[in-house]
Amino acid sequence: MPQETPATQLEIEVKVQLVDRVALADKLPALGFRLLTPETLERNVLFDTPDGRLRQQGQLLRIRHYGGQWILTHKAPIENSASATHKVRVETETEVGDGQALADVFERLGYRPVFIYEKLRAEWTDGVGHLVVDVTPIGDFLELEGEHAWIDATAARLGILPSQYLTASYAQLFFEWKESAKHSAANMTFAEVGANR
Repeated sequence: MPQETPATQLEIEVKVQLVDRVALADKLPALGFRLLTPETLERNVLFDTPDGRLRQQGQLLRIRHYGGQWILTHKAPIENSASATHKVRVETETEVGDGQALADVFERLGYRPVFIYEKLRAEWTDGVGHLVVDVTPIGDFLELEGEHAWIDATAARLGILPSQYLTASYAQLFFEWKESAKHSAANMTFAEVGANR
């Protein structure tokens, strides 16, 4: 495993599909959560080689634009994950000054944009872990990110069962939704999904 630096860490998380995100958000202050970021549009662009080498290796290379910030992220799988119910990856992130300039560099190096996904994201914390509520073009989702025990304890406090955990990426969830909905959108954006409903 790579040596961890301040920008590199293990990402441990689960997603849960929400039926009523407003009711969930209303519970959070009483459970000790405080709002870090109100609903803010987030746009993500994934890059890969023309033959999909990063995806085949379970890696992700992403430029995210969120709340006026550009963030570069690389994720990679970790061998011998301690959990079958939580998603565990090595994540390296750093803020960059100009995401479009970085995208141009990626394309000159042979990477190309392969998938775009958007969401309205609200971020919460209880001082121990990170909870986000995402409004996406294909539904509302909760993400819990923190240590294994914190994820399970927080889920239990919210009335969420481990059987409800999702470890799929948004790209995987989108393509599953697209197939079941027989939808023509190529990307998980509000414009594409909304325009083709």
